[in-house]
Order: sequence, then C-alpha cells, then structure tokens
Amino acid sequence: MNKLPERIRIKDIARLADVSVGTVDRVLHGRTGVSEASRKRVEEILKQLDYQPNMYASALASNKKYLFVCLLPQHKEGDYWTDVEMGMKRAVETFSDFHITLSVVYYDQYEYSSFINAGEDILRKEPDGVLLAPTIPEMTARFTNKLQEREIPYIFIDSNVDSLNPLAFFGQKSDQSGYFAARMAMMLGECPKEIVIFRQINEGRLGSNQQENREKGFRKYMQEHFPDCKIVELNLYAKRPDEDEALMNRFFQKNPQITCGITFNSKVYIVGEYLIGHNMKNFKLIGYDLLRRNVSCLKEGAVDFLIAQQPTAQGYSGVESLCNHLIFKKEVKQCNYMPITLLAVENVDFYLDAHKK
Repeated sequence: MNKLPERIRIKDIARLADVSVGTVDRVLHGRTGVSEASRKRVEEILKQLDYQPNMYASALASNKKYLFVCLLPQHKEGDYWTDVEMGMKRAVETFSDFHITLSVVYYDQYEYSSFINAGEDILRKEPDGVLLAPTIPEMTARFTNKLQEREIPYIFIDSNVDSLNPLAFFGQKSDQSGYFAARMAMMLGECPKEIVIFRQINEGRLGSNQQENREKGFRKYMQEHFPDCKIVELNLYAKRPDEDEALMNRFFQKNPQITCGITFNSKVYIVGEYLIGHNMKNFKLIGYDLLRRNVSCLKEGAVDFLIAQQPTAQGYSGVESLCNHLIFKKEVKQCNYMPITLLAVENVDFYLDAHKK
C-alpha cells in the first residue's frame, strides 16, 4: 500500500479501492447504487485504515431534514413541563445548522385514551426521532412497539420504563429519590409518629410514573427504618382544584396532631399556599421542583425543602442524544440519572442562578 497522508481523504480511499469518489461517498452514507463487489472493497479499505469519517462536516453538507416530536403531558405556562420544553428548544437552536424541526404533542396524563390518540397523531407525522414522558407501562408499550416497527428511535424523559428499551432515558431514579425524601422528612419532622402524603389524583389514578415510584421508595424507607410511623394520605383531585381548600380544612381539623407532610408531584405550592393562608407556621413540608410558586412558598417558610431534578437539562439532553444518534452516528448512553438535589431557602437562589444559562 502506497504511503498515505496523515489525514485520510475520500479520494485516497477511492484510489486504494479502485472505485470512484462518488462510490466511496455512497458507501460511507449507506446509500444505494453501489455494486456488492465495490462495497466490499471500500469496506475492506475502511477497516484496514480504521477510517473515522468527520460526521459533523458530513452532516453540515447534507441537505437531510430531521423531524423530532415530543409527547408531553398537558400543562400551563410555568409548570414543570415548561422547563423541559425550554431545554428542548435550546437544543434545537444549538443544532440548528443540521435542519432540525421540533414538534410538541400533548396528552392528558389522567386519561389513557389521550396518550394513545396523541401517539397515533405522532406516527402520522412520520418523525425521525421521538422524545416522550411515559405513562403507565402498558399504554406506553402500545406506542413504543409501533415506533420500533418503524425503526424510529425514542427517548424517555422524566420517568423510565426499562423493559421498553429506549435509546436513552433522562430523569431521576425515582424510587431512590422517594427513599431519600423519606429520610429527609423524618429528620425534618424529628421522627414524627404520623406523616401525610399529599397526592394529586384523578379517578383514583396518579398523574405520572414518577409520583408512583417516588411513593414506593418513600414507603420502602419508612418500612425499613420507621415501621411504626403511621402514613396518612390526602388525595387532592387534579381536575377539581376548587375542592382543595375544603379537603385540607377537613383533614387538618380531623388530624391536628400531624405536623409533617410531603408531596411527590410538582405542585407542593397547593399545600404551601394553604399553610400560608391559614397561618400554619409549625407544619413541616417537602416537595418537588422549582416552579415559581413552589419557590415562593419555600422563601416564605411554608415549604422547608424542595427536591430539584433539572428538567431543562433533561429536555436539552434528550434532543442532543437524538442528534448524536441520528446525525453524528455516536454511541448514546442509555440510562442518565439526574442528581437528587435538596434545596432550602439558604441555597435555592444559587441553584437558580447556576441553571439560568
């Protein structure tokens, strides 16, 4: 083999394989129009040279357009999912040179049929990649099976279903998060004899896998370390918020001895604002996520701790991973756990400042 330059070019490979530059280009990009004999000669030369193509430059030169679609729960501006969307949009801007389009489809997290219908809508769009916040495994599998049939890669955000084999997952290890939260709650409440879980439900159903798995982790810790502590539940109805005040009135009138509680959804402000409105300064409360109203309750002392999970980073990393897989042909790490970050009034502003960028 003749001496080659330090930087191997396509024309060098073409000369060694005795084919045209166009043939090498088609082999590198998996295109048709190449004879089997020519393909084998090119692949053998590539193997001998351990050739690593510049996928970044190749992608820039390509005219291919990519459609990514994200399936998220319906939400209002300022809710948890707003930050997930912000992260995805930032990633689209970062990789804008590569002709990426992002479309977001929403589903009612308390209605199984809404998830299925939204999934059918996505399939009709014929996307190149999908990001989604899973619902219960059975319903999620109905959608991901169809994605697999079409060889469309998909990434889970917020909660994971290992058995469904996503390209990647970004979110907290939810059962471990709940386990950690239980430990913090018992320290905060100075080992109370009773503790209340405030739950957001609709027709008996929790709004996400995360909530369910966090509660499982919480109960596991309590069973292992404080089996005699009584766990009480107060169900607040997601689609009937006007009933929250009356439900909490009855609960606290009936259970004045309970002075410690926790919620595993992102709306701890519902309880925090109630405590502020009723001047209940001695109740200890832990919640999740940095919604503006949650942070306000933290600063006013109605919430003692918030557990953060970097939703903006989840959204950004999800889009970035699809780009790495589809455009740059890079290997993608499958399981990516977000830190379990405990925030109090003393450190929340530092965290918020650090994550503005």
